[in-house]
Amino acid sequence: MVMFKVSRVETTPFDGQKPGTSGLRKKVKVFVQPHYLENFVQSTFNALGADKVTGATLVVSGDGRYYSKDAIQIIIKMAAANGVRRIWVGQNGLLSTPAVSAVIRERVGADGSKATGAFILTASHNPGGPTEDFGIKYNMENGGPAPEGITDKIYSNTTTIKEYLIAEGLPDVDISTTGVTSFAGPEGQFDVDVFDSASDYVKLMKSIFDFQAIQKLISSPKFSFCYDALHGVGGAYAKPIFVDELGAQENSLLNCVPKEDFGGGHPDPNLTYAKELVARMGLGKTSTEEPPEFGAAADGDADRNMVLGKRFFVTPSDSVAIIAANAVQSIPYFSGGLKGVARSMPTSAALDVVAKNLNLKFFEVPTGWKFFGNLMDAGMCSVCGEESFGTGSDHIREKDGIWAVLAWLSILAYKNKDNLGGEKLVSVEDIVRQHWSTYGRHYYTRYDYENVDAASAKELMAYLVKLESSLSEVNDIIKGIRSDVSKVVHADEFEYKDPVDGSISKHQGIRYLFEDGSRLVFRLSGTGSEGATIRLYIEQYEQDPSKIGRESQDALAPLN
Repeated sequence: MVMFKVSRVETTPFDGQKPGTSGLRKKVKVFVQPHYLENFVQSTFNALGADKVTGATLVVSGDGRYYSKDAIQIIIKMAAANGVRRIWVGQNGLLSTPAVSAVIRERVGADGSKATGAFILTASHNPGGPTEDFGIKYNMENGGPAPEGITDKIYSNTTTIKEYLIAEGLPDVDISTTGVTSFAGPEGQFDVDVFDSASDYVKLMKSIFDFQAIQKLISSPKFSFCYDALHGVGGAYAKPIFVDELGAQENSLLNCVPKEDFGGGHPDPNLTYAKELVARMGLGKTSTEEPPEFGAAADGDADRNMVLGKRFFVTPSDSVAIIAANAVQSIPYFSGGLKGVARSMPTSAALDVVAKNLNLKFFEVPTGWKFFGNLMDAGMCSVCGEESFGTGSDHIREKDGIWAVLAWLSILAYKNKDNLGGEKLVSVEDIVRQHWSTYGRHYYTRYDYENVDAASAKELMAYLVKLESSLSEVNDIIKGIRSDVSKVVHADEFEYKDPVDGSISKHQGIRYLFEDGSRLVFRLSGTGSEGATIRLYIEQYEQDPSKIGRESQDALAPLN
């Protein structure tokens, strides 16, 4: 057995190692600086404390983006030096963010071990490659992102760090082959267990959904399907689930080979970046072939999703509302009823209307999946979502792109269970339009102003806060531009008091609420790697059945 020693390496702090809502994200060129990654990892170990590190089992994997393989080897050596007992790595370093959460919660090692945390290497939907983005975040024993109490401690540690620990004499571990490699150190044995990336996650999905019902739908000659992983880690799950388990044709998978640079593309599942899928689904400028009935895309780490029907786009805000409205009948996991539902504040109020109609507990939380996790841990929430293409449930503590796709396939299977031999299947568009006619329609759009000068962005937000105290001035400004816009009746800076732990999150976005249920929301986002991003959300609620079929840009024109 190879022996290693613990080496203490002197270091000095780097500026700006403050984790955002989804960890620390920077350009690769920043991360590859000597000591940069090591400082952040050691600061994390120090924040967790010896009781959570010594003898622990931790997961280290990610979306496979450029620099991941180097980072995994560094973290393995540092974990060994800090007294961690074993590291679990998905084969080739690949685990989707939802799969990491599932592995922490569900996997039991051959020796009976359970993981208590994870380093996830991802910058989510941001591009990858030598000149692009890298990221790292820590997830806790519940499978969810570290809470603010921990991330604040990590940041504080990065500003004062003087040394880090690393194993000397521990060789790089082959992460391309499954199996356990053991080493000996001052604290005793240290193991690295490389395991199949998909099996635990596939098992979990099979316990949630009726795979037989979905299989019947997929095998119907009237049904066709397309899944685009955008060369992200979702590709590692696409074949095992959609082809091997559900019987879809292999040619229904697009861009399902994970690549370090995502094939040169931007792994963000939206109408702009999922170009190939959008064209195949008949939403491109030219369309010659008959599009499939159902299409979906994932982002780099497969926690986000986009759902499309034939020539039809489902907004993420509508998607979570429709899943919640149909979950109990369509998905065995929810057959006993929903504990509650939740959405992020900028997400449209479509879910609120479903909750009210179905008499469900409802929560509006700040952006950041950890807020949903608290509610789920307390047994208060079953289904949740956010407008930025994130949907999920209490099966794990992260958003889950493939879960959302399987949820939609389950709804389609349920709606078509007596209709598979009929003339025409109930389509994605049919389901959405039926939902609108029952609950009303929330017309919705979002504008992103990226790489804005950080000081100017703060100045703008401060001005918008100041305007809140003078609604008459706001209404005068609006009337001067458009006379057909409803009156602003309330404005505030969103603040959230967590019903579980009582913690308060301030400055979570600025809301202007109109008399007719419309909203304007402004928010500074923390998921970019450079500059500031200002997001503007515009929403118009329409209950009149004669007006729910309009084009979004027409319905939203007065507010734009």
